[in-house]
Amino acid sequence: MPAPAALKERFARWLFLVGGAASHDVVLVQRRVFILPTRLGLAFGVTLALMLTASVNYNLSLGYVLTFLLGAMGLNAMLHTYRNLANLRVAATHSTPVYAGESARFTVELGNSSAYGRYSIAFTRDGADDTLVDVPARQASLATIAMDAPHRGILRPGRLMLYTRYPLGLYRAWSYLELDLSCLVYPRPATPGIPLPAQTAAHRDGAAAGAGEDDFSGLRPYHTGDSPRRVAWKASARGDTLLAKQFSGRATAECWLDWHDTPPGLDLEARLSWLTRWVLDAHAANIGYGLKLPGVAVPISVGELHRARCLETLALFGVLHD
Repeated sequence: MPAPAALKERFARWLFLVGGAASHDVVLVQRRVFILPTRLGLAFGVTLALMLTASVNYNLSLGYVLTFLLGAMGLNAMLHTYRNLANLRVAATHSTPVYAGESARFTVELGNSSAYGRYSIAFTRDGADDTLVDVPARQASLATIAMDAPHRGILRPGRLMLYTRYPLGLYRAWSYLELDLSCLVYPRPATPGIPLPAQTAAHRDGAAAGAGEDDFSGLRPYHTGDSPRRVAWKASARGDTLLAKQFSGRATAECWLDWHDTPPGLDLEARLSWLTRWVLDAHAANIGYGLKLPGVAVPISVGELHRARCLETLALFGVLHD
């Protein structure tokens, strides 16, 4: 980094108290909240100056009254804008894994321990997409922001900003945050229709009890790669969430999803994409499966936890993370 840019970054970290180790929970104390007039606030100040000048030149008593009344209102608005952010508690929450190419959603909790509510607080990452939230007195609210996840691995949102213009829009109070937020990004699944590796009969004492085809055991949220035959269309039509049928039983077949069984000539990401599709298809077909990567092996098993473990292994394979 060039010297001027490095110096600017160091100054920003010192001024805004960001950088270094991310924190899970932050309280917006006085040192963290900054406030400046908005364009509307600057125009309001210029108007007050013109009104005061006219009142002095023409000795307008009512002009003095109106000028100082509006000026007092502006000062009061500055205090309310600052107080709308001061002493808020901001905490990181858990994020749901996504597939590469999808949109990751980061959620933070805003806690308000004071006796008055906080209103129109904006939460943003890059200044383009704002999420407005109100925080009632002695309660907490959740604010969510979306971010593109183009690559597998661990995605972090980086520097976030909370700001408010409440109540009149004359001032803008803000605070920068670097929270311990991360989202696990799975590899993008390959196109459906790839045949699974050769299957063998499951050992009676080795196959884990899990999702089988024997008895209907309930509904669960639909996952990318689930067979359309498992979608509970009637149940899904009654709500906003797509649901899939889940059966209990015992897997009757098993297979190894091996790195070396993928087609030759594929690059790293293409192989991981291929294996991701195999994991999803084997899970949807209720087959006991294990995963083999260079230097890594996940034993044969079944179930949601096993599926999540295999996808996490694929997501983090060869990725350097802290």
